[in-house]
Amino acid sequence: MSTTSDTTTIDLSGTTVAFLATEGVEQVELTQPWEAVKAAGATVHLVSTTDEVQGFNHLDKADTFPVDRKVSDANPSVYDALVLPGGVANPDNLRTDEQAVDFVRSFLEGDKLVAAICHAPWTLIEADAVAGRRMTSWPSLQTDLRNAGAEWVDEQVVVDTDGGPGTLITSRNPDDLPAFSERLLAELAGGVGSPSQPD
Repeated sequence: MSTTSDTTTIDLSGTTVAFLATEGVEQVELTQPWEAVKAAGATVHLVSTTDEVQGFNHLDKADTFPVDRKVSDANPSVYDALVLPGGVANPDNLRTDEQAVDFVRSFLEGDKLVAAICHAPWTLIEADAVAGRRMTSWPSLQTDLRNAGAEWVDEQVVVDTDGGPGTLITSRNPDDLPAFSERLLAELAGGVGSPSQPD
């Protein structure tokens, strides 16, 4: 992995991160950032619209993951950041769930960090959270994002702090995961405050 900073020294103790996913999540886009954040000492919760999340390796079923919080019970104020893994079905399901969309919207409106990869920006579009933002995604989303007011670019990882509230990190696909996870850790270590710990 190419590095621009030494992520091995990052300590995220006292930081709490929500991963929002449901049926059809691309498994590696859930597990790799999760493991990176957890290894740095953060508390990590899987939030979903269901009791269990079915992961996929592209079109093939993979592992299932127990959910820590249903989105209907999750309080955004206890989290420092939100990670949105991709997969095609996962964000398509989430963007049709009003509570999930509200949960996503609250992070950027609360000036927090949101990191989304691959097809996950579909949910950001539904949350009216992309206008004026510089971002990337799976290539097939570029028209959707541009139509919603984003500046779409074909780059490995994009960090936008100027186009709206909060910090938005986006990447294109699983090949970008090392860079995506590295920037996620670096941005989390860059001064995100510690909210009240969830019960």
